Amino acid sequence: MTDPRTTVVVITHNRRDELLRTLGELARLPERPPVIVTDNASTDGTAEAVRRLHPEVTLLTPGRNLGAVGRNLAVRQARTPYIAFCDDDSWWEPGSLSRAADLLDRHERLVAVTARILVEPDGREDPIVAELRDSPIEGPEWLPGPALGSFLAAATVLRADAFLAAGGFSERLWLGGEEELLATDLATQGWWLAYAPQLTVHHAPSKLRDSTLRRVHGLRNTLWFCWLRRPLGPALRRTLHLARTVPRDAASLRAFAEAVAGLPWVLRERRVVPPAVEARLGALARAQRESTARRYVG
Repeated sequence: MTDPRTTVVVITHNRRDELLRTLGELARLPERPPVIVTDNASTDGTAEAVRRLHPEVTLLTPGRNLGAVGRNLAVRQARTPYIAFCDDDSWWEPGSLSRAADLLDRHERLVAVTARILVEPDGREDPIVAELRDSPIEGPEWLPGPALGSFLAAATVLRADAFLAAGGFSERLWLGGEEELLATDLATQGWWLAYAPQLTVHHAPSKLRDSTLRRVHGLRNTLWFCWLRRPLGPALRRTLHLARTVPRDAASLRAFAEAVAGLPWVLRERRVVPPAVEARLGALARAQRESTARRYVG
């Protein structure tokens, strides 16, 4: 059941063993997708292990840690109409890539489909799945599932040409909630994003992660996104809510300090979204406030 429509893109940094497990799972997929890995300057022998054990994989070694921008490099190398992102600690379930490509083939204004995520080793649903399933955004009837305001890069298949036309992931945001800005720019260009429960990704969370640094970047990037794209009122309300509710610690202080330091470029590059797109973002306000899956803790 080979399927030539989709390339799998993975970024990694110092997670050799997790990456090798993921590549093993991807190699067993019946779709036999081409796989491109961007090694973000790992120092644990990742690149050497990939070359030795998975010579079929296209390996990119930019020589420095590009964060999410490493995905941009890989997408530019791809020669398929669709791109399936996954992390070095996640992998696609057999058949899901073909089903995702079928959905994108069928709906010309659909730019991305996000899969259900099962957390291993127990196979339980990730808490974010309930939020995807219950998305409050009103979309057109032809969508194959609930309309989304953003996507999860570990579990989404996108159109390669639309991704590149929108500029890919921002170098400024680096890594941590980087999907929201790109998703909003895609929506501004007239695209729709959807949750597709018939697709499945497995996630075995790596223990090799700096959760505090990820929280700093996630909070900073959320603040930057608000002031880059949202009208004054919603941006201010979101900022004040975060200031009241995030932990009062050094990590939160650092995130707000970095956000403030970036204000000159944020204001230079600020482009407020049209009302229809802001309506989608506004519909998510309550879900964001009450979310148990997206909390700035750690």
